[in-house]
This record gives sequence, structure tokens and C-alpha cells, in this order.
Amino acid sequence: MFRSFRSFNYRTWFLGAVVSNIGGWMQATAQDWVVLTELTDNDATAMGVTMALQFVPPLVLVSMTGWVADRFDRRRVLLCTQTVLMLLALAVAVLLPTGVMTLPLMFCFAAAFGVANAFDAPARQAFVSDMVSIEDTSNAVALNSASFNMARLIGPAAGGLLIVAIGSGWVFVANAVTFLAMIVALLLIRRSELIPRAKHRRAGGLAEGFRYVRGRSDLVVVFVMVFLIGAFGMNFPIYASTMALEFGREADGYGLLSSVLAIGSLTGALLAARRDRARVRVLVLAAGGFGVASLVSAAMPTYGTYAAVLVLVGFSTVTMLTTANGYVQTTTDAALRGRVLALYMAVIMGSTPIGAPIAGWVVDTFSARAAITVGGVAGILAFGIGIGWMLWSGRLHRRDDARFRLTLDETRPLSVIRAMDPASFDDRTAATTPIRVERED
Repeated sequence: MFRSFRSFNYRTWFLGAVVSNIGGWMQATAQDWVVLTELTDNDATAMGVTMALQFVPPLVLVSMTGWVADRFDRRRVLLCTQTVLMLLALAVAVLLPTGVMTLPLMFCFAAAFGVANAFDAPARQAFVSDMVSIEDTSNAVALNSASFNMARLIGPAAGGLLIVAIGSGWVFVANAVTFLAMIVALLLIRRSELIPRAKHRRAGGLAEGFRYVRGRSDLVVVFVMVFLIGAFGMNFPIYASTMALEFGREADGYGLLSSVLAIGSLTGALLAARRDRARVRVLVLAAGGFGVASLVSAAMPTYGTYAAVLVLVGFSTVTMLTTANGYVQTTTDAALRGRVLALYMAVIMGSTPIGAPIAGWVVDTFSARAAITVGGVAGILAFGIGIGWMLWSGRLHRRDDARFRLTLDETRPLSVIRAMDPASFDDRTAATTPIRVERED
């Protein structure tokens, strides 16, 4: 389960990521609560707009962010993005307690966080494969998700308690401090032990990555499923905060719901780390599980029962996302991995600007339960698309050794030796290296 920890670089990265992610979840909780209760009068639509502004930049800048992740030293890119995010958190921390912060200004900061994260996300995802071998990449991705959800288990609850105890501004200060953990980890990484990256000399930028994905029906289906659930099902800050208010809870109640969601998420990530590779069939089943769990949670009558079902929602969500991320990384041409991951992150993060305002509008017009139901239906639809593709693609067939069991032909990562560029071919080795040939008498 923890085979990626054999790498010093990955161990160092993992520890820094856990600390930084805890601060990130604390800040996310504080930001959502500030918009919902301090800058507005429980306006879920404003909260949806804030989320949308944070996730629009990855979609708009996808052509540039993927190219940067493939072209430049990812470690240095991450040092820059983490520093910018730390400075932005400090700026919000100053403006909130002084009473200067307004809703339009918070919208501007949300967009700024989105721009920094647009460059950070694809570089961070691709950097995982720079630290471990291709055989361990799926495990490293799953453990990365585990660290993210381990932080999610602690961060929202801690953030909610800090909001009540000392105020929302100090939560942003705490997050700024935790960025130092990731910056230190990046500085400690041994550059000599990083996996050499494949160079891609052909032009095309993001267009080439798009053509690559378009030519892979399995990746197209993965992207479509992730988009549906990302847009309409994964608006958890809106759902959890408004459901907490419906049950008469304050910021600590909202933070606790986020942490309960993380219990299932962490379990899903750890189980994903046990698998030898990411499989499409696991992704499809997880999408169906997400749909069913979301529909059940929408019908729960009490705070306790709603929180209990959130464990299943978190488990299915992270199983789906971890499997999708690992599948994209391990089955994509290494020279295009940054651009394909940028497209993948654009699908996940870009789906929020579409779905979050819609979810906020549904909450304000109908109810939080209606919005959760829409997300559950999206999960069932994604499950149907996945099943349809498996049947249509011809990869699903009966096993030879069992009459009543089916198997799905999976795409496996391949080690491909590329044809040499004729301009770079040097025949001096062939001219100077003797080849001994035995003559037959």
C-alpha cells in the first residue's frame, strides 16, 4: 500500500502536502462561511459565484498551464505558485479583521486564487510521476489523494472551530503559515533522484494533447464522467453549509460535516492505493455508488443521519477521482502527460463554474435537498455512460475460464522506445564498434 514511500523525494513531498492541505481546507471552510454569513445574508448563489470564480481560470488558461507543466522545471513552478498562494492568503487575513473586505473584493481574491491554482494543479499532478517510477505512479497518486483527504478530515473541523473561537481572519493566517511546509519540502527534494522527463519536440501545444485525448475513447469517457459529477455532484461546500443551516448548526457544524465526508474519502484513497493499477470499471462503479449515496443523503431527516451517509458519498467520490487521475497518468504518453493532465484538471475545476452557480440557484429557489438530488442524478447518468461505453467498445467479454464471469480489457501503460529523429542519428558508434559474426564452414 505504501510502496511509493521508498522514494525519499516522495516521502518529503507527502509530509509537506499533508500540512499544506490542512491549511488549505481550513481556508476553504473560512472563505465559504465568510461569503455565506458575513458578506451576505445566507446567499448560496453568492457562494456559488465565489466557487465559480475560483475555478474559471483553470479552464480559461488550460492552453498555457499544460504547456508550462511540460516545458519548465515543475519543482520551480510549484515554488512560485505556492509562494503566490501564501501571499494571497496573508492579504485576505489583513483585510478581513480590518473590515475592508467586501463581497466584490472577495470575488477578486477568489479569481486570483484560481489563477495561481491553474498553474499549480497540473504541475503538482505531473510532478508526482517525476518522483516515482511508472510502476508506482498509480500508488503515488492514490497516496496523494489520501494525504489530501487526511487533511480534509482535520482542516474543515479545525477551521470551523477557529472561526468560532478567534475569527475567520486568523484562519487565513494559519493557512499562510502551512504553505511554508510545502515550500520547505520542495527545497529539500533531491533533484538528482527525480525521474528524467521525456522531451517532446513537436509543436502543437495543448492542441496536440487534445488530439491525443480525442483519439482515446476511454479517456473521453473518463473526462465526460468526471465532468458530470464535478459540475453537478461535487458542490459540497454549498450542500454541506446549507444543510448545516437547515439543521440549525453554525460554522463548527459545517466544518464537522466536511470532516465526516473526509472519513469516507480517506478510506477510498487508501483502498485505491492497494490496487496495482487504476481500472475503468472501478471508476464506473464508483460513479454509480456516488449517485445512489447522494440520492439517499438528500432524503435523510436529521443532522446525524445525513452525516452518516456523507461517509459513503466521500468514499465513492474519492474512489472515482483517484482512479480517474491514476488512469490518466499511467496510460498517457509521458511526453504529453502535462498537457493531458491540464485538460483533466480543466474538466474537474472547470466544471465548477458551470455547476456551482446552478447548485446555488437550485438551493435558493427550491432547497438544498433538491440540489443534492440533481447531483445524484448526474452520478447515475455518468454510471450509465460508463456502462454504455464498456458495451459499445467491445472490451467487455466473457472470461475464458469462467462461463458466467465478465472481464474488461484495460488500457495498460506501455514503455515505448520512440523512433530516433534522423537529424540526431549518429552512425559513429556503428562504424567503430565491431560486430563479431561466426562463419559457417
